[in-house]
Amino acid sequence: MLTGRTFSTRAASLLLTLWLVSALVFFAGQVLPGDVGRVMLGPFADAQAVAALNKQLGADQPVLVQYWHWFSAALTGDFGTSLSMRAPVAPFVLQSLGRSAALAGIILLFLVPLGVGAGIVAGLNRGRLVDRLIVLTGVSLGIVPDFVSGLLLLLVFGLWLSWFPITGAAPDGASFWTSGYYLILPALPLVLNLAGYLARMTRAGVIEALAADYTRTATLKGLDRSQVIFKHVLPNALTPTIAVLATQSGYMLGGLVVIETLFGIQGLGNLVLNAAKARDFPMLEAGVLVMATIFVLSAAAGDLVQALLDPRQRRRASP
Repeated sequence: MLTGRTFSTRAASLLLTLWLVSALVFFAGQVLPGDVGRVMLGPFADAQAVAALNKQLGADQPVLVQYWHWFSAALTGDFGTSLSMRAPVAPFVLQSLGRSAALAGIILLFLVPLGVGAGIVAGLNRGRLVDRLIVLTGVSLGIVPDFVSGLLLLLVFGLWLSWFPITGAAPDGASFWTSGYYLILPALPLVLNLAGYLARMTRAGVIEALAADYTRTATLKGLDRSQVIFKHVLPNALTPTIAVLATQSGYMLGGLVVIETLFGIQGLGNLVLNAAKARDFPMLEAGVLVMATIFVLSAAAGDLVQALLDPRQRRRASP
């Protein structure tokens, strides 16, 4: 098991990473062209009015002082006031994160059975025709950019066949199932793009587990093939796959800017993009910070899951 010392070290490393991310996000926002007071009052506002507003907002203070005020407030969930919306930033970020989480959930709903199932079938039939077809199909789909496959799916299934809505934004008051139905078409490009990679990861794990000593020992004990596969092969083969899924979940929650823009989903990626266009610094900094935090936490979750499930990782973690 993970020792207390190892856990404390990883937790400290995680907190340090998040603090460095917060500093990088804030100072990157400071070097962007634009002036807070000028953005809020408009390009034709009087210079004295702009200076007075900057003083009121604290934008005239030293950068380190501004960072401390922003960081200490962000720890309590207060990311300031949006320059374009003239309202607190936090509710917009939470709403966008919820939409991105719904899209990520639909993606995982299709991705896990498709990618993991195909990888298991390919690994158990290594070298056969079905294995080659799965690998070739996965590689072919994986090299197609998601915006290309998204456009093709939108044209075929959204416009020509009219099987799905051409937008991922369900009407206000839509039911849970209706909202999910609207997200199916936006989810498919990512499913097709990631399924091959997930299948190859699962396939490699299955092949490695089939050749392991514990599998040969179980076979020599007289266990039938199904028992060997379900009790010994799959639990060990799927460990790296679970870690990959945890890492990819962070990308699905914050990195789908193209898909969200293409299908009109007001998710976290789209929020950051629009904030950058509007030079809405508080919204931009909050969105990027939340996005980066999700990536860091997802990577840490992947490492933790792999360490908990893989005996070799646990032994390396022990002193």
